[in-house]
Amino acid sequence: MGNLCTCFAPKPAVKRGRSVKRLPANSSSQTASNRWTRVRSARKDSNDSLIQEQALAAALMFRQQNGAGATATAFDRSVSHRYPNSNAGSKKNPLPRSASSRARSLTDPLLQPHQLVNQDIKLDDLETKHFVLVHGGGFGAWCWYKTIALLEESGFTVTAVDLTGSGVHSFDTNGIASLSQYVKPLTDFLEKLADEEKVILVGHDFGGACISYAMELFPHKISKAIFLAAAMLVDGQSMLDMFSKQVIPDATNKRELFQSGGNDLMQKTQIFVYANGKDHPPSAIDLDKSLLRDLLFNQSPAKDIALASVSMRLIPFAPVLEKLCLSDAKHGTVRRFYIEAPEDNAIPITLQQTMISSSQPEKVFRLKGADHSPFFSKPQALHKILVEISKMNKA
Repeated sequence: MGNLCTCFAPKPAVKRGRSVKRLPANSSSQTASNRWTRVRSARKDSNDSLIQEQALAAALMFRQQNGAGATATAFDRSVSHRYPNSNAGSKKNPLPRSASSRARSLTDPLLQPHQLVNQDIKLDDLETKHFVLVHGGGFGAWCWYKTIALLEESGFTVTAVDLTGSGVHSFDTNGIASLSQYVKPLTDFLEKLADEEKVILVGHDFGGACISYAMELFPHKISKAIFLAAAMLVDGQSMLDMFSKQVIPDATNKRELFQSGGNDLMQKTQIFVYANGKDHPPSAIDLDKSLLRDLLFNQSPAKDIALASVSMRLIPFAPVLEKLCLSDAKHGTVRRFYIEAPEDNAIPITLQQTMISSSQPEKVFRLKGADHSPFFSKPQALHKILVEISKMNKA
């Protein structure tokens, strides 16, 4: 407003001194005087023009800041073109749309704050507003970056854990000998929670088996459990058993059994690692980077596939073989929800539905068009479902 005040401030009065009597000038001095008069006149006109432009700019700013009526055109300081606001008379003033010609991808939506869903969430009415996100085999906490941003923008508290040997966790994956060792970062986190504090667990892929393990240990600290294209196992079942529902009957050993449990793409993608020697069971499973897109990210944006290709680590083999011990008195008391991914090539929709039929959750959601990694391919739709589940009270 400093320029505005300067433009409209009254001009200071000019002090007049004593009048000076000039001597008559000759013709030469008269010519020089006329030339000087013309220069002064030109400068005066230029200054007047500049003052008028400054006054006009100040007036526009003044009208912008004090409101010039509903029909006035807003003063846009940006040099980029903006589309006119079609509902200028409405009470709400939506943000202007950019004139950028960038095509919006259906699988890579722009995550703008004013576009977020569920803006009217009343967090005080929820049993808990704390989500704990558990990644799948080979992934890490990094895979949830879109989900974390969306939930936190909506006011939720979010914790994404790196399981042992995953993400930035420094442990050698080949050295993991049990499911309890693999899940330890999650169980340590839950153990440190106050007794009255509850969280919502979200497990993806093998993370489903991990949250089931945690549900048996800390049922009083878990409000809800959400299985996202995940292994939802029953008592006495392992990840290997889940895949074995589709196995070839004459598989001769555990490695062949696991390979036969998936489709041809799964078998081609898996690379078994024998850190303890060929005469011992595999220590871990690696995935062929050239086939990651087809297996895990067939509907995901290219930038997320690039992130995964440099961030994924080995999948420990021992936890895949371990059978879960789940009881109705503990694990069975936690409310369960399942989110299907119809375009999943790693855990096909038929296998997802088989698990749902074997152990019916409270409610099943379907993310249309989602691949095995919905946090990449359908982040907005996934966010909406997560918030909806958080708002569901007991019947």
